[in-house]
Parts: sequence; C-alpha cells; structure tokens
Amino acid sequence: MRLAELADHLHAHLTPVGPELNPEVTGVTHNADWVQPGSAFVAIRGARFDGHSFLERVAQAGAVAVIGEGLPDGVTSPLPYLRVTSARAALADAAAALAGHPSRDLRVVGVTGTDGKTTTSWLARHLLRAAGQRTGLLSTVGYELPDGTLRHFPAHFTTPEAPQVQATLAEMVAAGADAAVLEASSHALALERVRSVAWDVAVWTHLSSEHLDFHGTLENYFADKRRLVEAAPFAVLNVDDPWTAGLRGVAPAETTYSAEGQHADWRATDIEERSTGLHFHVISPLGEFDAHLPMIGRFNVANALAAMAAAAHLGADWEALAAGLASFRGVPGRMELVPDTRGRRVVVDFAHTPPSLEKALGTLRTTTAGRLIVVLGSAGGPRDPGKRAPLGEVATRLADHAIFTEEDCRDTPLDDILREMERGAQEAGHTNFQSMPDRRDAIRTAIALAQPGDTVLLAGKGPEDTLERAHETIPWNETQEAADALHLS
Repeated sequence: MRLAELADHLHAHLTPVGPELNPEVTGVTHNADWVQPGSAFVAIRGARFDGHSFLERVAQAGAVAVIGEGLPDGVTSPLPYLRVTSARAALADAAAALAGHPSRDLRVVGVTGTDGKTTTSWLARHLLRAAGQRTGLLSTVGYELPDGTLRHFPAHFTTPEAPQVQATLAEMVAAGADAAVLEASSHALALERVRSVAWDVAVWTHLSSEHLDFHGTLENYFADKRRLVEAAPFAVLNVDDPWTAGLRGVAPAETTYSAEGQHADWRATDIEERSTGLHFHVISPLGEFDAHLPMIGRFNVANALAAMAAAAHLGADWEALAAGLASFRGVPGRMELVPDTRGRRVVVDFAHTPPSLEKALGTLRTTTAGRLIVVLGSAGGPRDPGKRAPLGEVATRLADHAIFTEEDCRDTPLDDILREMERGAQEAGHTNFQSMPDRRDAIRTAIALAQPGDTVLLAGKGPEDTLERAHETIPWNETQEAADALHLS
C-alpha cells in the first residue's frame, strides 16, 4: 500500500520528507525493535517513553514513514510524518488495512470478562468445529489455526498488539478458516489492540475487581470491557452477573444465559458434579437436551452455556453442541489434571484473583476426600496489589494448608508480596500457611505433603510459559513442574 493511500485511510495529515514522497508501506509497528524495511513506525507517547525519541533509529532500520499525534517541540522527523488524532487507533487501523482486513472474511466471536474468557473461548472454538466450521483461536494460551496447530506468542499478555492480531487473523484466512474466536482482555480493548476487528458475536462472562492499577476504578474497567459489546451486532450476556444490567440493549441483538436458575434464553438445570465431569439439562432456543462436559468445576456450566449460545448464533445445531461438549478435552492450565499413580489429585489452574481462587478451591473441596493444599502467589509490579491480602485470606480459609510463593514478582520485592499475603491470612486468624520464595520448591513441598485422597491446587500460572523475576525471565511449564514433583515424591 502506498503511503498516500494509507494516509487517506487513516484520515491523516501527511507531511512529506525527502525524495521519495509516496513510498510503499509493507508493515506497521509501534516497537522500534520490530521495524523492518518498508515499515511505518507508530510513535506512541507512553507513561515511560515517547516513540518520537526513536525516529532516527527506525529510519536507519528501514522505516519509510512515521505515524503520530504530532511532533514534540524541537523534534523533526527524518521520514514522512502522518499526523493522526489517536496513535493507538491508527496502529490498529493501519494494521488491518495492510493485512487486507482479514476479519471481514471470517465469522468472529469475541469473549471478554474477568474470569472464564479462556475456557469459554476454547469451548466456542471446539463447538464451532464440531458443527463443521473451520475455526481458529486466539487466546492467552496462544493461537490455533483451523487444523489445530497451536502456536505461542512471545509476549506476556492475553491479547497481542494490533499488528499481531491482524497478522494472526490473516494467517487463519490463508489456512482456510471460516470462523475465529478471540479473547478480548480489558487492556486489549482499552489500548485499541482489537480495534478494526469485524466482530460478529460478543460474549460477556462476568466482572469482578481486576487490573484496577490500569483502569483506576471498577467502573472504568467495566466501561473498557463494554466496548466489545458496543462493537458487535450480537451479544451473549450472563444474567447471573449484576454488571450485565449495564449491557442490556447495547448491541443491536442479544441472547442471555444463566447457570444459576435465573430467567434466560439459555439455562442449565439439574446440574450434577460427578467424577466423570459435569452433567446438566439445557433449555435453549434450539430446544431442550441433556449435556455432559468432562471438566471439573460447576462454574464451567456457565462457560459452556455462553459458548453454546455463541456457536448456535453462527449456525451450530443442538446435536453438534451436545456432541461437542461431550468430546471437549479441556484447556491447558484450566483445572488441568496432572496424572498420578498414588491416588493424589494435582490440579493446575490459572486462578489468580480472589473470586476465581474461591471458585477453584470451593469446587475442589466438594470432591476431595482428604486434605486440600494450595500453592499460590501474586503478581508484582503495580498490578492490582490490593488483591494480595485477599488472596491470602481466601487460600487459608478454604484450603487445609497454603504455600505462598512467587508469581511474576517482576520489580516488586518478593518479600513484600509474601508479607501482604501472610497479612491477609493472619488478620483473618488463620495460621495454616507457610511462605517459600522459590515456586519450584513450593510445588515440590506441597506434593510431598499430599497423601492419597488429597488434592493439590497449583494456582495462578496456568498455561503461561515464563516466570518473571526481578532480574530474569525463565521458561516455565507448571504442568511439567507438577509431573516432575510427582515423580520425585
């Protein structure tokens, strides 16, 4: 795409520089390290850095243009400059245009909410495939092409940046996909990472306190997540969540679901938690049918209803939905069972907020004959430090023994994080805990303590493939760590 055409697409004012006034633009990025010959560089003014400070560097790397909200005083651009109203919006719009707007060739489901996004996304992908639709997936676990090939992003966030989103969608189209399911985090929505995605369905799971360091207030957090519902022509809404009242009527059309007996279009009744998984009866616009989902956790009934409602809107019939649920193999790092020959149950789960930890422990308690042991940490940096003490309280209230440890402490002293978790337990009058800074040691200690009939929950990391420390980031596989510990004990 020529620069002048891109400027028109972005409604940008173009200031030409140099002999080549209308170069070919082959890509776009906001990261100076990712610039390739032919790239347009988007200069974003962030909290710590201003992208305009990298202009000479990106020009030397082969960038052909700069996109930004205006040059700072005293700064000149060595490249043609496109002035836009919002640099982040321009990054997304340019990425979509340069990729050929791939989402327009797909039926796209977006899933947002505090908890349940990943499981609901994987379920929706599986159900659409069961209905014969070649479906790709972009989630916190990575991304899948319609043939089931799972790949991982190097970045450590739920939804990648706009150029990676658009490139992934284009790869799905090239691989013959009919549909795609995307997790849409609050950061992705607020920072325009999924802007210019042509949504067909928006799925809302529920809202609880999370990421308030970024959003400021719960109301702001809700408003950013609501943007997905505002952008889609059809919404799937959880009436069990009180925040859903602020979403009714936002999308042109909607359907509702409830796993807690409320009036809704999609409802589950006669829910049973068995050793083989969840069994329940579905009442839906497609009719009534019995369903079996081989997953742990009653809360996954709500995720299943949401995924079924989304898949049904895109054409899946009830037979495909029932068969798809029964054949679902689960999500890596989401209530994932690690096999043991000695009768101990070890579960890896991503639960990292007080509500999600409470759900996970409550679920495992009902099916644990012996003791319930939990290993958990809390993220460092400025990421919602107010949840550390509540995590300690929940862990020690619902488990027989808790081990507090690291979980991506980053630049926050780990001792500070552990003290806050200990404080939450102590203020509630609980003493059934210990702290172990090294996560591997904590996992091995917990599993060594377990006897047949006991359950060990490894919470917080789930499928993440790195562990972030103050001065290093190391490869990490929680499931493999658990398997190694079981082998040793």
